[in-house]
Amino acid sequence: MPDWINATIMGVVEGLTEFIPVSSTGMLLLTKKLLGLPDGFWDTFTVLIQLGAILAVVVLYFQRLWNVVLRIPGDPQARRFVLSVLIAFLPAAILGALFHDYIKAILFDSPTAQCIALIVGGVILLFIDRVVPAPTRHDPMKLPLGTSLAIGLFQCLALIPGTSRSGATIVGSMLMGVEKKAAAEFSFFLAIPIMAGAFVLDAFKNRHELATVKGEIPLIAIGFGVSFVVALVVIRAMLAILTKRGLAPFGIFRIAVGALGLVMLSRA
Repeated sequence: MPDWINATIMGVVEGLTEFIPVSSTGMLLLTKKLLGLPDGFWDTFTVLIQLGAILAVVVLYFQRLWNVVLRIPGDPQARRFVLSVLIAFLPAAILGALFHDYIKAILFDSPTAQCIALIVGGVILLFIDRVVPAPTRHDPMKLPLGTSLAIGLFQCLALIPGTSRSGATIVGSMLMGVEKKAAAEFSFFLAIPIMAGAFVLDAFKNRHELATVKGEIPLIAIGFGVSFVVALVVIRAMLAILTKRGLAPFGIFRIAVGALGLVMLSRA
């Protein structure tokens, strides 16, 4: 297929999966494998188009986030929220920077590991949905700093492709007594610095490659735009499903995709 179609498909997959607990990275890598796309540029492409999904969060939550920015100078609660996100961001940011090359070189090239991670994560979601404690915290902007740190440590699990950043943070939040919708929204807020950081790190490490692929910029723009539009729709739908149905639908989906992936790989 033409590369612009491949870029569109990848953008759709990114927008569909970035903010639901099914692992956008795992889905993108499996889609890349299915489409027969080569390594190199397309691996970097999967990171770059995540900025489109980040922009969707910023747009949907702009008023709340902007109010926080305006209140930072004189409102301790606003500063506490910013500190809460920073504390949750740091563990994965540090480990991601330290093990970036290993993650891309080894784990990104193992579709079998990604499928297994999808299945294991799906089973965990089904289990957590049944045993999660009753929520005691309902505002994602007023979480204790200790709770934010615990969520940040859970997020480190998402460094393994197929694990799901949103899944790890939502599960971690719910286990810490955060209500489902609040857990998802905190995961959205946390996505902004962690995904922006991943973009900057990957762009820096691949700066020489990016400087020589000016002809690929339109493909990145297509993936970026498509992921943005799709994510706008998915974020609202995800909150509705999570609130009404819990984690079970996402767990079942993960298991089905992971099992299908293993079957396809065994026949390849």
